[in-house]
Amino acid sequence: MRGATALTTRWLESTLEVARWENMRRAGRRWGWWGAGVGAALGLIVFAPAAWLAQGVATLSDGKLLLADASGTIWQGDAVAVLTGGRGSRDARALPGRLNWAMRVAGGGLRLSLQQDCCLPVPLVLQVNPRWSGMLVQLGTQADAASPVPGAGAAGAIHELGHWPAAWLGGLGTPWNTLQLSGVLRLAAQDLRFEWVQGRLRLSGRAEVTLDNAASRLTTLERLGSYRLNVDSDADGQVQMRLGTLDGALQLSGTGGLTPTGMRLRGEARASDADRGALDNLLNIIGRREGDRSVISIG
Repeated sequence: MRGATALTTRWLESTLEVARWENMRRAGRRWGWWGAGVGAALGLIVFAPAAWLAQGVATLSDGKLLLADASGTIWQGDAVAVLTGGRGSRDARALPGRLNWAMRVAGGGLRLSLQQDCCLPVPLVLQVNPRWSGMLVQLGTQADAASPVPGAGAAGAIHELGHWPAAWLGGLGTPWNTLQLSGVLRLAAQDLRFEWVQGRLRLSGRAEVTLDNAASRLTTLERLGSYRLNVDSDADGQVQMRLGTLDGALQLSGTGGLTPTGMRLRGEARASDADRGALDNLLNIIGRREGDRSVISIG
């Protein structure tokens, strides 16, 4: 091709090359922005500050459990565990030392490990798995950071998961701040699983919450006794509770469960004949007085 035709052809080829180059540059720019956005999102997830986790815990607990002075990331960090009476309350009690956590993706969900020298010497493990219609949460322990023990012990055995000072409950406000309890709270469980199915809670396994050597400043007795709350399920998986006395001058009993609106417990408190005078004031506070007994109603 010669003359004007050749010039036109070269001009068209040059124009098409420029257009292709512009398209490639725009595509590269778009991919660059996408890459930067994905990288920023991944960085935000990986290095999300521990304060975000602390805010989530405060929101879910309605301000009753706080992770104060949180440091690290949501995946690995530590904080001071504080119980409060909720938003606007002046009551607050902190556990000694710091609560350490480590969270990672495992088993098709998230595995959270909690450890604290005072209360969780063996790390407590929560495995959270999403379901089509809800969520499954399993509680257990781990012998070390790399060897998780599923559930909370072998079949037929129940093992302690942690223990806390009963005085910590004073941070929740009334009536705990009035009772001013001392003693040790212990949590033990066997193959404990919570499952939320279409908004309903189902339980499998069992748990025991024990209050050992309880005492209160509202009485002159040095010791009230030891008590246990058994938590298990009925044939439909509904949570059932039974409160009983192991020993002591103050006798507690009751039954209850978990409903969509929260915990429900109905029971009574009585004093032994020898210590009725010393426990009279305490019985007036912990429930509605009916003769020699005090009726307990929660929820």
